[in-house]
Amino acid sequence: MKSFKAIFEGYDWDSVKTQIAAVTQHDVERALSKEKLDIKDFITLISKAAKPFIEKMAKRSQRITQQRFGKNIQLYAPLYLSNECQNICTYCGFSMDNEIPRRTLSKAEIILEAQAVRKMGFQHVLLVAGEANKTVGTPYFLEAVRQIESIFPQISIEVQPLETEDYRQLHQSKVNAVLVYQETYHKEVYKNYHPKGKKSNFNYRLETPDRVGRSGMHKIGLGVLLGLEDWRVDSFFNALHIDYLQKTYWKTKYSVSFPRLRPAEGVQKPNFHMEDADLLQLICAYRIWNPDLEISLSTREHELFRDNLIHLGITSMSAASKTNPGGYVVEPQSLEQFEISDERPVSIIVDKIRAQGYQPVWKDWHPEYTSEKEKD
Repeated sequence: MKSFKAIFEGYDWDSVKTQIAAVTQHDVERALSKEKLDIKDFITLISKAAKPFIEKMAKRSQRITQQRFGKNIQLYAPLYLSNECQNICTYCGFSMDNEIPRRTLSKAEIILEAQAVRKMGFQHVLLVAGEANKTVGTPYFLEAVRQIESIFPQISIEVQPLETEDYRQLHQSKVNAVLVYQETYHKEVYKNYHPKGKKSNFNYRLETPDRVGRSGMHKIGLGVLLGLEDWRVDSFFNALHIDYLQKTYWKTKYSVSFPRLRPAEGVQKPNFHMEDADLLQLICAYRIWNPDLEISLSTREHELFRDNLIHLGITSMSAASKTNPGGYVVEPQSLEQFEISDERPVSIIVDKIRAQGYQPVWKDWHPEYTSEKEKD
């Protein structure tokens, strides 16, 4: 059965790295002169040679985004269901070897958390859980969706890799999208970051988006954990993966996220530092290369950076996020998966979006919400 693995094995990490390093400014000018770009042009736009062209790339990214998506930013919130996990991952606060109190939300607690998120105005929720198949598997996810389907019009999930039939069942319930991150496409070092647990199986995780695609899921979200390995090489492989998926499961929509490694209990520091300017370049490269791609930015990023990116290619943002199970009302003090950087309330984010002439897509009007401008 067709999968991305066959294409992936035709590439070599070091060769791609050399190819990116060999890009010249003339190559960048040629790529930016094209109306429609291919995956080779994406390599050009993420290279060091493209850094002097960031302003030009940003302007084009803004124009493309407004043409394809209008001036709308969708807001969503994560809802963490469980921090139980059977994997050891060196960068995650939920890692099995991290001695923390474990919690999995009950049915009643899921409803309480969901109601708290909905009260803030969110219509889109992202269900997140650690990888613990015995306690937090497909039956648990299906029941969680049933608990909240009347509360949220749009439900996405970010959980452990599942089988095609599991994704089909979730799709037939009310799950709209599945987010799955390879973390790094550097196969030779992948095991160092994932020494134990099902997640240590590189190929099984690599083929997860194929299983999602075969299920008929409406949208698939991909990304890499920026900070583990060279962000340029990892981002090329992530784009290559998206390119393959779009051609293979062409009825499905696709999104990309940019999680930069953040501080968390018991985890290592990033191996590769990524500057804000690098992330801006990467976002613009994705937008110019793939105008139809949805681009998401989380509260991992700091306030000023998020504010400045609103008009430069982003189509969705999280806000007021809690990265611990029960973090909104049930048990606010439980351990977070990672620290967020933008801790502002939803009302501030909404006003920042509107101040730039954009419309936040997030809620039905209700009297509990009053923006900061309206308070003044």
